Amino acid sequence: MQAQPSAQSLAPSPTLSGPPQTSGKAIASFVCGVINIFPFFIVAIVLGHISRSEIRKSAGRLKGEGIALAGLILGYLGIIFIPIVLIVAAIAIPNLLRARIAANEASAVASVRELVSAEISYHATHQDAGFTCSFSDLSGQLDSHVAAGFKHGYTFFLQSCTAEKEGGPISKFQITAIPKVPNTSGRRAFCSDESAVIRVDSDGSGEGCLDHGSQLE
Repeated sequence: MQAQPSAQSLAPSPTLSGPPQTSGKAIASFVCGVINIFPFFIVAIVLGHISRSEIRKSAGRLKGEGIALAGLILGYLGIIFIPIVLIVAAIAIPNLLRARIAANEASAVASVRELVSAEISYHATHQDAGFTCSFSDLSGQLDSHVAAGFKHGYTFFLQSCTAEKEGGPISKFQITAIPKVPNTSGRRAFCSDESAVIRVDSDGSGEGCLDHGSQLE
């Protein structure tokens, strides 16, 4: 006698309920790929591979393989562009540094001239005292940054205020402007005195400028 099939064997095979869901990892891969800066493009690649693997193994429960592929492509493009970015940076950064140094040095020269002019003006209105080595005495005639002794990567000093005779008005002064960060905020040092001649030292030394600096042309 042939056995009758059981009710369990006649039951239909279970089917998937509900529509397939888009993989969250695929979406995250695409978003990171769109951002496409380090480390997001690395994350895009990792999540792209993981999500594609999960989608293929999900038996239709997950979708979004195209989104994951787009994230992968964008991520790998980010890696490809790294050498290009490094080459551009290697060319641009030194040029920007040189431009910044040139601008700071030009500003320092202008500030030294400003200080000399302020000293001459002060001397004219304080003949009994003469020149001064105090920034505060000149603050009304100076840019606030110069009056504070620092501007655009340079530090300024007023020094060596001396009189021809004891108790007399100060007849000599020295101004120096040196880079706060040598070879970064500036390369050369600048100086002047009561002669109003501005001199320069290519090594960035204030003492060297005062001692044997060449006249600025």
